[in-house]
Amino acid sequence: MTAHRFTRRALVSAGGLLAATTLVACGSGGTDGGSEAASLDSNADLSKQSITVSNWSGYMPKDVAKRFKTATGSSLTATEHATNEEIMAKLTTGADSGIDVAFVSGQYAQALNDAGLLEPIHRDLVPNIDNLYPQATQLAFDKGNKYSVPYTWGTTGICYRSDLVKPAPTSWNDILSPDPKYDGKVTMLSTERWLALPAQKALGYSVNTTDDAELAEMKAKLSDAKKHLLGYDNTTFYEKLVSGEAVMTEAWDGWCGYGMAENPKIKFVVPKEGSDLWSDTMVVLKGSKNKEAAFAFVNMMLDPKVHSWVVDNVYYNVPNKAAEALVADSLKKQFPQLAVSPDDLAKGEVLVDLGEDSTKYTDLTTDVTASS
Repeated sequence: MTAHRFTRRALVSAGGLLAATTLVACGSGGTDGGSEAASLDSNADLSKQSITVSNWSGYMPKDVAKRFKTATGSSLTATEHATNEEIMAKLTTGADSGIDVAFVSGQYAQALNDAGLLEPIHRDLVPNIDNLYPQATQLAFDKGNKYSVPYTWGTTGICYRSDLVKPAPTSWNDILSPDPKYDGKVTMLSTERWLALPAQKALGYSVNTTDDAELAEMKAKLSDAKKHLLGYDNTTFYEKLVSGEAVMTEAWDGWCGYGMAENPKIKFVVPKEGSDLWSDTMVVLKGSKNKEAAFAFVNMMLDPKVHSWVVDNVYYNVPNKAAEALVADSLKKQFPQLAVSPDDLAKGEVLVDLGEDSTKYTDLTTDVTASS
């Protein structure tokens, strides 16, 4: 188990959407980004260009700069951000961030585009975009991949010890109102949009609801669930499953895989009420002075041999048909969530930026987690 597997979604809090809201209010753009696409040269000498890429730690191969240099002649500097909030702060100060390509979750890409900060995707410079599954071209935050290219995608469900939970959980209510014998052995995520998710789906509401009455019902259900919990845990829940301290946890599919790697009795299930479909994306900043090289990087990351590295090393699905074809059957058998079809993933509801209404989720999280 390597350290990079602890860093990806540890603090991907929807609180950053508040920053995105401010960005939209102050930005120049509308839903189409607010300005024309740059005129780019498909025959540009990339050896004269260099780019800076910001990504989460461990979310791409360590030798990516060497690979990029070999493939294009262009140099690459890789920097890291720990959270969506951190990279949003860098990109939205009004000053030149020096970043050419950033990895952000889908709803954050939407907010950046609404503020006019993203370069539209030049498909002629990203031929490997054709490797994407059709479902990955219709994500609600960016239908048609106009300004973002999905890098990973997945869902949220219940990660559990199959030897300690009988019968197996099938509903979000199994962690919201567990059998009394499991009291104090359940954890939930505390990041804002995901804290709300179990209650949303258990009540039959959208993951993007902003209805005050529905939010009030969700708050009541989440507050009641709190008395059953061991606690809120975004980073070490699978370790608690391995030790037996917890028997059921709300979890992102890839992170459940880290527990499976240590104990095959740990399983993952998407509750019958349904769940979300999250996606992490690559975006090119409008302020980039080396856009041809930036798009060459995006294209390289969609190369099947490069993109399949994510599945092999991070245990997350990639929306790339050619890359998925390279994933070993043995890995899919060990981690069944990697064998989920694009059609099944697409049944999840895509998270979108809620603008000013994102503060409602901030308030909900504060009220629930602070309550006695």
